[in-house]
Amino acid sequence: MQRNGSFWQSLTRTKPTEEIVGEGGQGEGGRLKRTMGLWQLTMFSVGATLGTGIFVILGEAAPLAGPAVVVAFALAAITALFSALSYAELAGTIPVSGSSYSYAYATLGELVAWVCGWCLLLEYAVSVSAVAVGWGQYLNEFLNGLFGFTIPAALSAPPGDGGVVNVTAIAVVLLATWLLLGGASESARANAVMVVLKVAVLLFFCVVAFTAFDSGNLTPFAPMGIAGISAAGAQVFFSYIGFDAASTAGEEARNPKRDLPLAILLSLVIVTVVYVLVALAAVAAVHYSDLAGSEASLAMVLTNVIGGSWAAVLLSLGAVIAIASVVLTVLYGQTRILFAMSRDGLIPKIFSRVNPRTQVPTANIWLVSAFVALLAGLVPLGRLAEATSIGTLFAFALVNIGVMVLRRTRPDLERSFRTPLFPLTPILGTLFCVFLMTRLDHVTWLVFLLWILVGLGAYFAYGHRKSRLARAVRGANTP
Repeated sequence: MQRNGSFWQSLTRTKPTEEIVGEGGQGEGGRLKRTMGLWQLTMFSVGATLGTGIFVILGEAAPLAGPAVVVAFALAAITALFSALSYAELAGTIPVSGSSYSYAYATLGELVAWVCGWCLLLEYAVSVSAVAVGWGQYLNEFLNGLFGFTIPAALSAPPGDGGVVNVTAIAVVLLATWLLLGGASESARANAVMVVLKVAVLLFFCVVAFTAFDSGNLTPFAPMGIAGISAAGAQVFFSYIGFDAASTAGEEARNPKRDLPLAILLSLVIVTVVYVLVALAAVAAVHYSDLAGSEASLAMVLTNVIGGSWAAVLLSLGAVIAIASVVLTVLYGQTRILFAMSRDGLIPKIFSRVNPRTQVPTANIWLVSAFVALLAGLVPLGRLAEATSIGTLFAFALVNIGVMVLRRTRPDLERSFRTPLFPLTPILGTLFCVFLMTRLDHVTWLVFLLWILVGLGAYFAYGHRKSRLARAVRGANTP
């Protein structure tokens, strides 16, 4: 622990990895409970990654790459893999709840860790709200197809888009809250069931679509060449965001050093296989040009292959389950990152207060869920939702840099997983993240920079003074 009291060193002070790991699970008034195995952790990451994106993304990506959209999904997976390998190494070395926030605290210092954690707040809170907003649409499609009625738009549509209060968005957030309050193991079991169901729906789509396989639809394979494939790859990359969800469960995993790296990499493999199969089945069943502009591309493919409306009903059910799973896992990750930040003194202690009976941070869950529910139900998010991508890429870049820093500063640490081809892998991971960030809209950058400025104000007004590390340094320097 650094003892120099200069202002600059107070911003760059790092927290020893032994101290971070030693605090694992301990919060105000109790400890988190280690209940999750490899299966539950993998399902958490799959649940957070496999959302509604695949149900709509083909309509946006296929026109860019043609049938080679299959390659675009594989290319995006390789891009994500570089960061996933860095996450796997740090998750196995520093298996705690804070994910990239805690990794940055151990490698890049308190200020960078705060900015990382602050960016994750934007990513998680806004992304889960934006996802929840769309739940009513898919729920109505399912209810209409099955029972012939829908929930009024005033109660199921986003505010400003025909809705007054998006009650359905609030409902799915409250459902996830109820599961989270029951305990980590209960949440993990519910999520695993939802993940199995949504994967089953997508595999069913593949089976049906492959019955209409037409090799003619795959030629020419790459009509727009490499440029089209790379453009589509950059677009579908965001369908892979969420593979790091398991890293937020570091203090509730039974064998974190072994299981966290495996869960992160396994989830990426599972999601990639599903995406590639779905993309191949779709572009082989219909001509890629028919997918252009379709917001329900998979439903269109099934209707084209077998006719009738029941296929669309089934896919809408898959989307309803997918959204519920994403809301659950992302809310979970949000609360655990806040738990770690609170334990470090950077935000109020109430976020790290653990219920001794359920062994979960109850007040934290209620506060986060209430904020997300209000955001989803009452606020027109609009383009703000796009800002979640830049926050995620920023966190990914920091993790890649953190791996290189920790290898240099603490080569003696026990690492249950080592990133292969070091340092090439984390360097490529960082460069890919920066490249994708540059492709985002200027409005997204403006929101991101404003959010960071607000975060810096909050840090210097509260976190810098209240930090446990700062208090320890001040105590050591006091005669």
